[in-house]
Amino acid sequence: MLPMKLEGKTAIITGSSGKLGSQIALALAQAGCNCICHYNRNQHALDGLTEKITAVGSKAIAVKADLTSDKQIDKMFSQIADFAKPDILINSASIFSRKPLKNITSEDARKMLDINLTAAIILSRKFVELTDTGKIINISDIAAIRPWADYILYSASKAALNAATKAMAKELAPDFCVNAIALGIANWPKDITDEEKKRQLDFIPASRLPQPNEITQAIIFLLKNDYITGQILNIDGGRCI
Repeated sequence: MLPMKLEGKTAIITGSSGKLGSQIALALAQAGCNCICHYNRNQHALDGLTEKITAVGSKAIAVKADLTSDKQIDKMFSQIADFAKPDILINSASIFSRKPLKNITSEDARKMLDINLTAAIILSRKFVELTDTGKIINISDIAAIRPWADYILYSASKAALNAATKAMAKELAPDFCVNAIALGIANWPKDITDEEKKRQLDFIPASRLPQPNEITQAIIFLLKNDYITGQILNIDGGRCI
């Protein structure tokens, strides 16, 4: 595999209507990638994102799909095939929710695992069917290695995603590199109090949240390196120490 140069490559970014997904897509566009921006509901956010991407000189399309539906994933990939052969897949789409054990239902478990784990696996399978070599990066969470009480499903889904990342790296080598980045708190929840912010920052040696470029530059680093695969890179300000 030749070292990947990002200029002119095509990247699929799922969950591009979210804050993190949109930041990843724009950073890849600024690095020279053409972007296939997935969304499910928030088309308005994608309109603004694709405009920003084209403004920096890259191409972009927005594709809609419910990632729990095989038919919609198939339709999305038919649109992707018409746009360009993809070189990069960023599995950024995710759901995050608090759910104590006593309140968990089978439906809750299926929904969390369908989006946070199964979708990433199915999308990866579809991606490798379209191209001979490439890079896959999954967006994980430090909850996978330091699970939180009341977040059983979320923590478990991200732990399973880490395992899937390593298994895919073995199975798809040497033609594909598969890695993950595991985030701590990337953005404050809207309803968080100042007291809770202080409490959370006390757990982080860096004493702050990450800047967006500190996340996106880590992704770009992994994309440009062809000898790193099967790794989970923690971007958490040292919280896991």
